[in-house]
Amino acid sequence: MEKVIDKNLPTIGILVFEGVIINEVVAPLDVFSNPNSENKHLFNVITIATENKTYTSAHGLKITPDYVIDNIPNLKVLVVPSSYNPADQTSDKKLVNFIKEQNKTTEYIASHCAGAFLIGETGIADDKKIVTYVTGGAQLKADYPKLKVADDATTLVVIDGKFISSNGSLVSYVASFDLLEKLTSKAHRKFVESSILFDRIKKK
Repeated sequence: MEKVIDKNLPTIGILVFEGVIINEVVAPLDVFSNPNSENKHLFNVITIATENKTYTSAHGLKITPDYVIDNIPNLKVLVVPSSYNPADQTSDKKLVNFIKEQNKTTEYIASHCAGAFLIGETGIADDKKIVTYVTGGAQLKADYPKLKVADDATTLVVIDGKFISSNGSLVSYVASFDLLEKLTSKAHRKFVESSILFDRIKKK
């Protein structure tokens, strides 16, 4: 059954697929699903896949998507996570075409880790700055020379227009909070950081 959403709220869609790195799904789900200081939710957060089946993450967690890509609500943000075999995603024409179509209507597209390769395959971020996983930048640049690839050794998160990208894994939380602040406010960001104790980690 499709997840019930509040049509009065904007929707964040997170892609899932076989072998997805689970931190990159959990981070935006965690950040955007939290209510505000008045206990009101500000977003619908859904998972999306090409097929209605159970997927297994890179670390063995089973995920059943809320929606398939052929029948989803309008998205404000599309999140593109990664796997340890990004060629499996870049060769998936249905997935690539879906992202191209979503680029026409979404306000933001976020990629994490090797999700940048999938963004590169679509061509939607040509001439935009982007970052990928640590040590992955040279290969990303070689595969997609029209991307302006940031130094992954020193750069955690890049925002260029509607595109936000990160090194992935736990850095996905940082990028998700950066995007949350853009969509809401610095005060709400701080509230959610405190709610999930992320502020304590930042102090270490």
